[in-house]
Amino acid sequence: MKIKKEAITRRDFLRGTAGTALGLTLLPNWLQADIKKETKQATGEKSLVLVIRDENVLDSSFKVNRQILSSMVGQIMTSLTGEKEVNRAWSKLFSPTDVIGLVPTSVMNPTHNELIEIISESLVAAGIPRANIRPAQGRSVELGSISALISLPGLKAHWLTGIGTVIKNYILYSGTPRNYHYEDSTKLGEIWHLPKVKGKTRLIIVDALRPVCDRGPQFDPRYRWPYKGLLAGTDPVALDAVGLKIIQAKRDELRGEPWPISPPPISIEAADKIYKLGNSQLENIDIKTMAWAQELLF
Repeated sequence: MKIKKEAITRRDFLRGTAGTALGLTLLPNWLQADIKKETKQATGEKSLVLVIRDENVLDSSFKVNRQILSSMVGQIMTSLTGEKEVNRAWSKLFSPTDVIGLVPTSVMNPTHNELIEIISESLVAAGIPRANIRPAQGRSVELGSISALISLPGLKAHWLTGIGTVIKNYILYSGTPRNYHYEDSTKLGEIWHLPKVKGKTRLIIVDALRPVCDRGPQFDPRYRWPYKGLLAGTDPVALDAVGLKIIQAKRDELRGEPWPISPPPISIEAADKIYKLGNSQLENIDIKTMAWAQELLF
């Protein structure tokens, strides 16, 4: 399916209702109908974002403590599902008949391998056949047989889109990543509506062990720091909004004054107001923090 290339600027959708209406008129007809249907079904409920941190998950050389990281993932699952036992928590979201695609950040400050491995091992322990757990990052991935996606992006600023975490994590599924940069990053939300992607994301865990607050996704040690955390939930927009808050606070701390992200991370508000993927406003997000609270940055 070819998507018509139309630029929607930050000014367009920051006009509130008028901006949202304008944004909808610029979308392909198939996507307009899809979004209008979702708008009617919106509940207005707050989105839950979990932020869990442990000061010992990384040692002084930034090596991951697998046991602690595994415990953090377990706490995420029991908190999200309300189950007391970790395997039952995983089984509440995934069944043995599911074919599950794992979508990490693969290059340039990639998702920690330890996190990917722990997710895979946890799924197997919960009764998911190992053959049903597949890597699913990249434009050549066949998503037709995949019934569920787990998005595992790294938390980072991005020199082409402002932030390059959750909403941007599926950009390669578009087939034309270059069409979603700078002002065109407002359109990143439409990728989540593609038939091969829509409705498949059941869990999002953001690797915030060592985020990048500038010059991302390229590795630059000046702007990478040990936050030692994970962010988790099911609302991609809310997770990006909280991640942005953390990145922006770290930038301001480094400079000792406001240091706005450039280019502006306009994809977050567009994903909310135009693509109806979730909540972008912090007042509509229930942030639950667990464990280590030093330098939470929000």
